[in-house]
Amino acid sequence: MPSSISISPLVLMILLSPALLAAEEDEESPLNSEIELGAIYTSGNTNDENIQFRGAVNYALDSWDLGLTIDGFRSSKENELAAQRVYYVSEANYNINEESFVLTRLAHDDDRFSGYEGQSDISLNYGRNLLTDREDMGLTVNIGGGYRRSSTIDEDFDEAMFRLAADFNWDLSDSAAFLQEFSTEAGEETSIFRARSSIETQIVENLLLRFSVNLKHQTQVPAGRKKTDTETSMTFVMQF
Repeated sequence: MPSSISISPLVLMILLSPALLAAEEDEESPLNSEIELGAIYTSGNTNDENIQFRGAVNYALDSWDLGLTIDGFRSSKENELAAQRVYYVSEANYNINEESFVLTRLAHDDDRFSGYEGQSDISLNYGRNLLTDREDMGLTVNIGGGYRRSSTIDEDFDEAMFRLAADFNWDLSDSAAFLQEFSTEAGEETSIFRARSSIETQIVENLLLRFSVNLKHQTQVPAGRKKTDTETSMTFVMQF
């Protein structure tokens, strides 16, 4: 069985707490954060544990937008680890003007049950903000290129990649919104497609309920592994 490294939601909240406190002290703070958490526990005839967690911190400084996101899932059955995934993304976004920007992106995917020991990539992208005349909608598209390293038990390999991504958000009402994200990272050895669809509704001022469907498809995977993974979750989101 692969070795496991787990990041608990509690630890994640502790790590983010200084940033969250700073944001609370100043209503006009350029720092924005959110913590998303959902869990299912069963006991009795079966003992299962499923935890979905996500933390995001974004900081705006003049023409720069800086962001860090940690997105993870952990599942155990009868006290044995059944699945574990943690996806880290850091971004530095330089705004050329209201509609155009340059994005530098660094990501690492640690999915212990995908057949890969890990996959890391770095890319430089050019992006555009579309639908800027709409108050209830937003669309961001970016395109670029970069470099990816993939590690398996048997080998490591590097490859150049082409990246295309888009984010769409639609305010359905004063308290509900729809969000759609997708990205394609195409390389010579393997290509990865990701999509995330979510609907969220506001419960109180800083607390949301979010329903999400995540999909990841990889064209080449180690023997005995499936190419497509999906996650469906309902989580609470605290924003600061």
